[in-house]
Amino acid sequence: MVSVTHTQRWAQQSPRWRPAYEGGFDPNRYQVMELDEPATAAFIAAHHYAPALPSTTYRYGMLDHAGTGPRLVGVATLGVPMHKSVLTTVFPTLVPYYEALDFNRLVLLDQVPSNGESWFCGQMLRHAAAQHGVRGVVTFADPVPRWRIRSGRHELIKPGHVGIVYQALGFDALGRSTPRSLILLPDATALTARSVAKVTGGERGAGGVIARLMAFGAPPPEPGCDVRVWLDIALRCVGARRIRHPGNHRYAVRIGTRAQRTRTVIALPARAYPKPQPELAVA
Repeated sequence: MVSVTHTQRWAQQSPRWRPAYEGGFDPNRYQVMELDEPATAAFIAAHHYAPALPSTTYRYGMLDHAGTGPRLVGVATLGVPMHKSVLTTVFPTLVPYYEALDFNRLVLLDQVPSNGESWFCGQMLRHAAAQHGVRGVVTFADPVPRWRIRSGRHELIKPGHVGIVYQALGFDALGRSTPRSLILLPDATALTARSVAKVTGGERGAGGVIARLMAFGAPPPEPGCDVRVWLDIALRCVGARRIRHPGNHRYAVRIGTRAQRTRTVIALPARAYPKPQPELAVA
């Protein structure tokens, strides 16, 4: 059994914390429904530290019916990972992007009591299985703390996560993803290798990456300059940090009826659940 003292919530791109022992979650007060992309994107942009909407296939909202009327208090999304192998390595018999998807965002506002996230996720997974034929879901928990730099101050916005909510939902723990190097920007988001390749290769989408770095204070690239040299200068100017990431904790779950779950193969061996560090006892 995993002991955890607080669960993470969000409001206006800043983290909040709810004591895990407080209880008080009433499922009769809430409703889960599918959302369109604009509503999902707007909620994530308003509240999560990583404001960009990932590649989503199905989007779900958690509505609070208390008070004067329904209010959106959380979103969760299932979608497409960066590489197909993220899905096929775990679910070799499922059709990637259709029967197997990536659970890639979960955001709840700070007024949602503890235990709200596991209820929300459970409702979402049941709906995705029954209405869309999803049979397997892969997700990851990042164990590395993320610090955001604002006005010269460092703010801890995400401690190391071990995936407590996935453990509560009965996901299989499948070890870690591949260790890699990361470039962290001042807002605590990562500049991915794919984004770097867009700039250095002059690919479609390079302008968006360049604009993102300029928003942090990088100088604009001069016409005809060597973009690799410019990128190195830009990263130094914005105070980007390079870290060696040990790999995320990987989880997966079969969903659907009992017969459907029985037919779904998880190719990787299940491991013991990772435990939270005492000094970062949060989900």
